[in-house]
Amino acid sequence: MYKRILLKLSGEALKGDTPFGIDPKTVASIAEQIKEVQELGVEVGIVVGGGNIWRGKTASELGMDRAQADYMGMLATIMNGLAVQDSLEHLGVPTRVMTAINCNQVAEPYVRRRAIRHLEKGRVCIFVGGLGNPYFSTDTACVLRATEIGAEVVLMAKNATEGVYDSDPRKNPQAKMYEELTFSEILNKNLAVMDSTAASLCKDNNLNLIVFNMNNRGNIRRVVQGEKIGTLVKVK
Repeated sequence: MYKRILLKLSGEALKGDTPFGIDPKTVASIAEQIKEVQELGVEVGIVVGGGNIWRGKTASELGMDRAQADYMGMLATIMNGLAVQDSLEHLGVPTRVMTAINCNQVAEPYVRRRAIRHLEKGRVCIFVGGLGNPYFSTDTACVLRATEIGAEVVLMAKNATEGVYDSDPRKNPQAKMYEELTFSEILNKNLAVMDSTAASLCKDNNLNLIVFNMNNRGNIRRVVQGEKIGTLVKVK
């Protein structure tokens, strides 16, 4: 259904059942699912979060300088991106890690035209380092990268969450899951899907979002093939 996608992997998705950090088995499973999609001929870009290692916002709330805490979070996304790259390349999938922060020994700098060329050649591009600036979330980085590379949709892979709910399903067993929403509804209802900057960017750039549970193996492929899974967030 899609020629080019941007997959947003939360840091939590990489930790599996462990309290924090990177679970190699979980990352390997994610890599296998990405390979399935890539073999369909879909061009895949990935933005990785860092919440399994470090959360800049939480640290700043505890008294740390916000900019410093955010930079540490960006470094965490680089670590996660390298882990995903390693698993993909073990499966024979060509990848490039592209970073918004200079880190030449382990990743190449993000250049939009170069990223598009990598995608056209069948390489999976893993975008790390956020936007290279503090005060912006990886959600915002995800939407901006999707817009820059011309992705047709953003796929937001959640850890053990089926979609978008009207309240936290882990705290409220009666929480209702939405099948479809608009970005205006997300902003008006203050739903915890992505930050308001990212939602506004999607809305302004006519970019749809699908939120789904990636713990169910094969869900990435199903979404790409057009199956109705999770929550579709539309511009209108």
